[in-house]
Amino acid sequence: MRLDKYLSSLGLGSRKDVKKMIKGGRVRVEGRDKISPEISVDPKRDKIYADGALTVYREFVYIMLNKPKGCVSAAWDKKYPTVIDFVPEELRHLSLFPAGRLDIDTEGLCLITNDGALAHRILSPKSHVPKTYIAELDRAVTESDIAAFERGVTIDDGYVCKPAELEMIGGLSARIVIYEGKFHQVKRMFAAVGKNVLSLRRVRMGGLSLDESLRPGEARELTESELRSLENK
Repeated sequence: MRLDKYLSSLGLGSRKDVKKMIKGGRVRVEGRDKISPEISVDPKRDKIYADGALTVYREFVYIMLNKPKGCVSAAWDKKYPTVIDFVPEELRHLSLFPAGRLDIDTEGLCLITNDGALAHRILSPKSHVPKTYIAELDRAVTESDIAAFERGVTIDDGYVCKPAELEMIGGLSARIVIYEGKFHQVKRMFAAVGKNVLSLRRVRMGGLSLDESLRPGEARELTESELRSLENK
């Protein structure tokens, strides 16, 4: 990797900015006498210093966001704030995107990353990664609803959803686990059994659970154990 490209990937500035840093003598590569923007470096092996501080190369990042209502699951939008707006500013330069989508009025667990391979494994229909939601409804769930979800609900366009798990958790609250991700699927499934979803929150995806200490709009990086649980589904 070119030295200027590496430094820019760390968020130290544009390629033009880091070239000025290099030419100004503010960058040092251990073991190299001649430093220029175009020299090739191995970020995993070379010790590279910027303004006297050792740089740390990070190819991928994994961020958990407790998505609030009113923002869209996209990297950019001309009308609404996006989930990327809630990522710590020092990480926003890393070509991040949400792994999967939540509706604008749906809250809860949103995984943000720049690891396309992991996102594909999670989102691929062949992976059957379970996604757990808590729904507040206008009417209580019945045993008939639970049985219908277990069989596979037919939604408004005629699509028969894969079997899902539904349980009452008190009052008008219900927990649902689905294994696919059709557009507005949870809301459409409840509509098929005569229920309206008043609010919806995703609390688990694969083996990764929402950190309940995160308030809506708060984000943090995944721990090593959380990342392993996600990879293991």
